[in-house]
Amino acid sequence: MTATSTPRFVFIDFDGTYADHGVVPPAHAEAVRQASANGHKVFLCTGRPKSMVPPTVLDGVFDGLVGAAGGYVELDGEVLADVRFPAELGERLVRLLDQHHVVYVLEAAEAAYTRAASVDRLAEILQATLKTERGPRDILDNVVPLEAVTDQTFAKVTCFASSTPLREVLDELGAPIGLIPSSLPDLGDGAGELYLPEINKWVGIDVVQQRYGVPTSDVIAIGDGWNDLEMITHAGTGVVVEGAPPELLVHADLVIKPPTEDGLVAAFAELGLT
Repeated sequence: MTATSTPRFVFIDFDGTYADHGVVPPAHAEAVRQASANGHKVFLCTGRPKSMVPPTVLDGVFDGLVGAAGGYVELDGEVLADVRFPAELGERLVRLLDQHHVVYVLEAAEAAYTRAASVDRLAEILQATLKTERGPRDILDNVVPLEAVTDQTFAKVTCFASSTPLREVLDELGAPIGLIPSSLPDLGDGAGELYLPEINKWVGIDVVQQRYGVPTSDVIAIGDGWNDLEMITHAGTGVVVEGAPPELLVHADLVIKPPTEDGLVAAFAELGLT
């Protein structure tokens, strides 16, 4: 496709879309740079908090970050949104997770935290599931172990193992908290991501739209996981990585190859961005 002259606003998921287990294909970074040189705006739009996105991934490549699955937005060094669990609700949730021996990471822009007593178990789970050393290190190197985490504020919780299915744990809490399956399906129903139900990636994208005054028709969203559903369904163009959940693929305007096959390169060319 010929490069389009209309500036597009492109929002790209990180894990499984832009990167494979934290490793970014050089061709993907170059495709983003070419799209920017052509006048388009490209943003990383990830479930990760800023603290778990290596600066080398962002610096000189993207025009901004939508992180924490839509709860955090940063443009040109200015933080436009940083939504976190209310303190009382967050403390109740953490105490309940501890009661059920959940292995979890509390995610915030400045740091990601886990209980010191859970570090070895977290490492075991990641090593067994991701199969490669780079995968576990991509997470473990960015997690701060603490003896107690109940005083920490956070935007999202990623759970890796639980003695009780997470849905049952949340039922005990008796508060509206969102739950999506883990991006590591082998971990089962004791794993998943917990978030404030009013937050999703499209909420973060809307903050960017409002700042730039861009119409939805000029928004392109690219992703592969459950937390990409809202942005894929709302964007003017939804792009989904093959192998994504069927609930996501059914909304795709374009299906692309995974990062191990430089899927974004062909996608950007097809969309007229490069």
